[in-house]
Amino acid sequence: MTREIKNLKQFSTAAERFEGSHLLCPGCAHGIIVREVLNASDAPILLGTSTGCLEVSTAVYPYTSWDVPWIHIGFENSSTAIAGAEAMYKALAKKGRYTGQKPRFVAFGGDGSTYDIGFQWISGCFERGHDITYICLDNEVYANTGGQRSGSTPLGSSTSTSPAGNVSYGKKEKKKDILLIMAAHGAPYVAQVAPNKWKDMNKKIKKAIDIEGPTFINAMSACTTEWKFDSNKTIDVSDLAVDSLVFPLFEIVNGVELNITYRPKNVIPVRDYLAAQGRFKHLFKKENEHIIEQFQKDVDKRWEYLQRKEEARV
Repeated sequence: MTREIKNLKQFSTAAERFEGSHLLCPGCAHGIIVREVLNASDAPILLGTSTGCLEVSTAVYPYTSWDVPWIHIGFENSSTAIAGAEAMYKALAKKGRYTGQKPRFVAFGGDGSTYDIGFQWISGCFERGHDITYICLDNEVYANTGGQRSGSTPLGSSTSTSPAGNVSYGKKEKKKDILLIMAAHGAPYVAQVAPNKWKDMNKKIKKAIDIEGPTFINAMSACTTEWKFDSNKTIDVSDLAVDSLVFPLFEIVNGVELNITYRPKNVIPVRDYLAAQGRFKHLFKKENEHIIEQFQKDVDKRWEYLQRKEEARV
């Protein structure tokens, strides 16, 4: 089935369902991603949001930036909140008490509530087969609560709980591969997106929302505050992330069919991506250069794996 993708003019003239009067940091990619999600489908949409930057910055009582039904319960369970709404819809539709257009059910969570403390709730929703789309706004740190490391924080990053200093080069563990984990649930669709590649992002989000069953989007959301770059460099840093293959763009259908959706014409070194962010500045000291080398090896190895998986289905 052909899916219409809005062009830039359609986006700029579409009725806003996410108002700009929020308190997200200047340069925060969250707002870019959320606006694309709400413009990707013209169907009624219900949202659940975990505690995090998005929630605290868009619903400061008595104000709200949301022009759609929106619910917030806790840090860990936006997935079960929206799954409950989806179950209610099914019950009402079965009884003939809901006869309008089928709504879409979407949950937002940061990497802390997705990779870590909310993972069992998300996994349960996917195992039960709820017709929801879960979107992780992946800024690789607990940005709302003090800049602590999460399961998404990459190797070598300096955070408030994995600080770089005389005895440490920052976080010692690698980033969890959440997309392959969610694909292993047998989900009909999972994908990785970035706001600098907005057409690719819109296409994947629309596909995820329209597909029946539990779908998952991991959206890179560059954080000017915790990644430590100038607020006008969000898209530049996002370009570096995808062009260095640190954050490759791909999708997995039915848990097995992997498609790489963006191949950089000129792959840049990982060190160029790291150099653009203050959270990695300590890695350029002589005693920590080996971490940059390890980071590059890990990125190369994963890219080779993704390419093999894609070729295996042909």
